Amino acid sequence: MPPKKKEEESPHAGAKWGRVKANLKMGVVGLPNVGKSSLFNLLTEQSAAAENFPFCTIDPNEARCSVPDQRFKWLCELYKPVSRVPAMLQVTDIAGLIRGASEGAGLGNAFLSHIQAVDGIYHVIRAFESEEVIHVDDSVDPVRDLETIQSELSKKDLEYVAKQIEAYEKIGKGQKPKKLTDAYLGAKAKVLELLEAGKPALMADYSDSEIAEFKAVAPAMITTKPVVYLVNLSKKAFIKKKSKWLPKIAEWVQSHGGGTVIPFSVEYEQELWELRDDEAAKKKHIEDHDGAKSVLPRIIKVGYKELNLIYFFTCGEKEVRAWNIYNGSLAPQAAGAIHTDFERGFIKAEVAGYDDFKEHCGGKPTMANLKALGKHRQEGKSYVVKDGDIIEFKFNVSK
Repeated sequence: MPPKKKEEESPHAGAKWGRVKANLKMGVVGLPNVGKSSLFNLLTEQSAAAENFPFCTIDPNEARCSVPDQRFKWLCELYKPVSRVPAMLQVTDIAGLIRGASEGAGLGNAFLSHIQAVDGIYHVIRAFESEEVIHVDDSVDPVRDLETIQSELSKKDLEYVAKQIEAYEKIGKGQKPKKLTDAYLGAKAKVLELLEAGKPALMADYSDSEIAEFKAVAPAMITTKPVVYLVNLSKKAFIKKKSKWLPKIAEWVQSHGGGTVIPFSVEYEQELWELRDDEAAKKKHIEDHDGAKSVLPRIIKVGYKELNLIYFFTCGEKEVRAWNIYNGSLAPQAAGAIHTDFERGFIKAEVAGYDDFKEHCGGKPTMANLKALGKHRQEGKSYVVKDGDIIEFKFNVSK
């Protein structure tokens, strides 16, 4: 049998372990003073405290940031609607972890519970030197910091998993021993081996049945969540795209389950942000710095993708809107993202793909040309909604 094509395989290693919902969250995680809250401020355009003090962020800051998309922008320009609502990514700023957090050091236990509550992780790593910004371990070493965070998360998971296994396998008075399936036992062995070695549980290969069986027992593991590694460089290193730490970080990530590594610079991003209202000055600033553009849009889009989210559009003169749904959602579930009545009374979905619409609409906000070409389809309950679909739902809640 020939191997499956790469595009047919799921790129979201942690997706099967996570919640199957549309309101998923990315959490910004890292040691104190690595640039977490500054990044969070830039991503969400809101002012969370970002002072140079280890525990300035205690309660997690919640916010939503829009997902950049040229398709949404084009649809808005075409329809010129009164209301414009882009797809949104929920982001949580979680206070800095320190060594010993799994045992309660710093504000450890509270922070780790906040990480358990999110669905994916932005792991911010410091790779810049600064006398003004203290490092919690007094020196800059991103690989050591990665080991610290991974160790704390694995220890917390091991503690949690051990309790869940004990509760699940416990034999009550007068009860017969529970029959433990091969899938559960197989997953259990893999998870414990990795966590005891201080490695993420996500690293092993699991069958779908192993994931389903073990996730039912331990649904709140941290190290099965997808991770995007964000390397905070100095402005100079980011512009030159060179740092002695980047190869070492990439090697560490590859040996700990892999993941996307995105170099960025809070220092440079803040400069661009301050020029946001002056496009000419911003353009010149970018040109003066070797054409280095903001990577915030990529950070948002990669985080959104890692959560296995997609969106469809509804379009009209009153509103153009992108609706978050979980990848693989059927048409009635997508309708439910708008309103539960749409799902309950679902009749059909009238669908056009974005690319077809842009190519054949003739520059007009109408489906007439697509209907004539057979590019505007009627789909039923079994239709799997695709990213970028433009949909109008027909429903009847009286039945």
